[in-house]
Amino acid sequence: MKQSIFTFLLFLIAGWSALIAQPADSNIVPKEKSLLWEISGNDLETPSYLYGTIHMIDRKDFFLTEATRQSLDKAKSVVFEINMEDMSNPMAMLPMLMKIMMNGDTTLSDLLTKEEYELVADHFQNSALPLPMSLLERVKPMFLSMLDPEQMMSMDPASDSSGIMSYEVELMQLAQEQEKGMGGLETAEFQMGLFDSIPYKVQAQMLMESIKGGSNKESEQLDQMVEMYKNQDIQAMQNLMKDDSGGIGKYEELLLLSRNRNWIPIMQKMMATGPIFFAVGAGHLGGQEGVIALLRAEGYTVEAVK
Repeated sequence: MKQSIFTFLLFLIAGWSALIAQPADSNIVPKEKSLLWEISGNDLETPSYLYGTIHMIDRKDFFLTEATRQSLDKAKSVVFEINMEDMSNPMAMLPMLMKIMMNGDTTLSDLLTKEEYELVADHFQNSALPLPMSLLERVKPMFLSMLDPEQMMSMDPASDSSGIMSYEVELMQLAQEQEKGMGGLETAEFQMGLFDSIPYKVQAQMLMESIKGGSNKESEQLDQMVEMYKNQDIQAMQNLMKDDSGGIGKYEELLLLSRNRNWIPIMQKMMATGPIFFAVGAGHLGGQEGVIALLRAEGYTVEAVK
């Protein structure tokens, strides 16, 4: 797996960010090691559940506990950050695909030196399914790695040889087998649009690091993150990024904190209609402005489930 751009996506979309804002009541911050949490109280007739995912993980590291499967069974609907069923709907995908393109007339050649541009062009031309730069010229740099045919093939959940799995895909398939409803806390278009606030020049440099193989530090950090996820240690996940002073920390309010706050009233309205199984990036769970603390601040009882 190319480290830099994928590590960036895992950290930011999944919420692996250092948290700055400090609510007054530290007692609402979760301390237990768990990816699965039961939400009750506040006049809810039945509990709902909150599960922390990691968007991409090696097949050998993937796991779903029996408690998680049982909680999913109890829910009437499964709600992700974005509605996963929309990802197979061409009409729903169209606005998202438009958001993949850079605004204005900016092209990749505007963001890179001649030598860097040639490196990118050679990379895609020599991939498993050669892609001409004429198709990629205006795609936001941080998404180009996701368009790499080799990466797309390795992430194909239908392939027995796939080295990468997606918790969202697996949970969606389980929900479909049980004919459950499905929903999202935000739209794919909104998620894609978030990255317009990250300068394209910065994204282009991340792409270059990705193609060159990334740094040892990033590789080690990704390995640490996966190990912490397997240990269900959401506090350790948060602490991992506290010392980061690079691109991730600069965009935490945009990519993590504001989204956590936006989700709470949406979750409240959904939970009032019956038991919901929420599956969001595990980095959104912990910390002083994580989803668990924000729900507790609203008066809900949120308890770890083993």
